[in-house]
Amino acid sequence: HASAYGPSFGNGSDLGVLGSTLLLHPCTYESNPPWPIDEELGGCTIKEVEVFQVINSSTQAGQSQTQDLLSISIQKTTLFSSEVKDALNKKLETLKAAEQKVFCREKMFEGEQTFIDSFASGETKDIVKLNVSGTTMTTKRSTLRACEYSILSRQFDDSTWTEQGFEHSRVEEWAPEQVTSWAQNIRDISDDVASIFAKNQITGNELLALKKDGLKMIGIERAATVCLLFDEIEKLKKASEDVVTLIEHSPYCFGKILDYLRVKELHSQKLAEAPSLPIIRESERSRFEKVVKYFFPGDSAKLLLG
Repeated sequence: HASAYGPSFGNGSDLGVLGSTLLLHPCTYESNPPWPIDEELGGCTIKEVEVFQVINSSTQAGQSQTQDLLSISIQKTTLFSSEVKDALNKKLETLKAAEQKVFCREKMFEGEQTFIDSFASGETKDIVKLNVSGTTMTTKRSTLRACEYSILSRQFDDSTWTEQGFEHSRVEEWAPEQVTSWAQNIRDISDDVASIFAKNQITGNELLALKKDGLKMIGIERAATVCLLFDEIEKLKKASEDVVTLIEHSPYCFGKILDYLRVKELHSQKLAEAPSLPIIRESERSRFEKVVKYFFPGDSAKLLLG
């Protein structure tokens, strides 16, 4: 280690560090790189060279967290021959374009995630299953209420929805006390069986997942009781699936209305552009207008008819 520069390696100062420059005696790598390096250091030949950059980790971490991919400036190289420089610079431009695509895809993913979170938010009772003349459709209650003055909005508002009997919690939401009460009201099931459900703190969601083996595992041993309970659980599942609202109109026409309302709801959350008028095939146009005017009386029909 000489006083004029940093640490040296090999025989004397064959390899040394001076400031930010790597020295290979008698020349520097940056200005005149002898590659492959054939200098012998202490009787050994260099087979591989690793280069490390030392940085301030805390500063670098802070910069990397705030740097926008689109603002990255890639400096073109000028150290090599024109052919090599052109090839490297072309690769750099390709890398910049790829980074921009990744950035855009990340933004698209964030938008999709926001939509998923928005759709999945809220209580399960706000998910509505519709039987539209035999065709099943599922949507959120807020979607059906997207137009304030429509029949749909009034039909699915809080007071009407409660009056229709949907204030009762779904089986999936039952607390252990409700499961115990259900078991106590099954014909030919003893109170001892109900107490087993209470002891195991079985919730409604867990109840629907129980099979015959599961019933035995929680302590119900009598075969006939197990079979009876299993049948009652299956009935609960079917009853839960059968909670639907009947819409006696054309599935095609109502589906167009529902699609419009979905986009309108997303637009209100700034997740989509304003909805355009539905495109209706000619054979259904007259029926579509009638269905729209039924659900959207007066001037509110102009939303979908123009």
